[in-house]
Amino acid sequence: MSNDTIAFIGGGNMARSLIGGLIARGTPASSIHVAEPHQELREALARDFGVHVHADNADAVRGARVWMLSVKPQVMRQVCEGLSAVKHAVQPTAISIAAGITTTQLSRWLGPGVAIVRCMPNTPALLGAGVTGLFATADVDAAGRARAEAVLASAGKTVWVEDEALMDAVTGVSGSGPAYVFLLAEAMEDAGIAEGLSPEAARTLVSQTLLGAARMLTEADVAPAELRRRVTSPGGTTQAAIETFESGGLRELVATAIHNAAMRGGELSKSNDEAG
Repeated sequence: MSNDTIAFIGGGNMARSLIGGLIARGTPASSIHVAEPHQELREALARDFGVHVHADNADAVRGARVWMLSVKPQVMRQVCEGLSAVKHAVQPTAISIAAGITTTQLSRWLGPGVAIVRCMPNTPALLGAGVTGLFATADVDAAGRARAEAVLASAGKTVWVEDEALMDAVTGVSGSGPAYVFLLAEAMEDAGIAEGLSPEAARTLVSQTLLGAARMLTEADVAPAELRRRVTSPGGTTQAAIETFESGGLRELVATAIHNAAMRGGELSKSNDEAG
């Protein structure tokens, strides 16, 4: 990525996390251009990262090999149609992080000559600990895929899917997934307080437990079922809790919740596609 110019359209939180990650991985700040309509955000980006900032989208994308479309879904059409009139010497790769916006829409709005990658990051990307699902259209070549992966890998792990319909499953599992963990943390804190712990003690115990469990999942290279088995002694306290979860239908509830999230993602994509 160090030899490519990258244009970010939108300079919000996700763009900031990606820019910071790219620079930390060795991408020169001089190769990053950001278009952001709000002056305070532009000034903060220039001050914090040393990147080029612009008020106009066309100025930011001039000569860029990668367009990072990091604006809200409701303004994506206007942004893309404005960029479609800009002529470029090289075919850019446009990467969209907008939920519910399909590659068909993006292609129609941007016009010919733009390869498109659709992705779904999640909020831990703001800490460099996210995961992003990506889908590339058929006209994205190997170099375009590599560029897209390099940008999103700056915020965490990446997973490619070969069917755009699977982006709804990505949304259900990881895009919305942090909220599931936060809900579990909330419930565990409330239960700890109900058992007599102070709110401060409950918060520390829960947050560090979840952090430690997440590290074991990512660093131990062991299946979740095996990790669970290792900490569940027969007849012990953990088994009592696990049996309660299982008898209460936790697995079925999680499966239904993720399915409903995925279905809702599909409905949003369909409604946006029909509107566009």
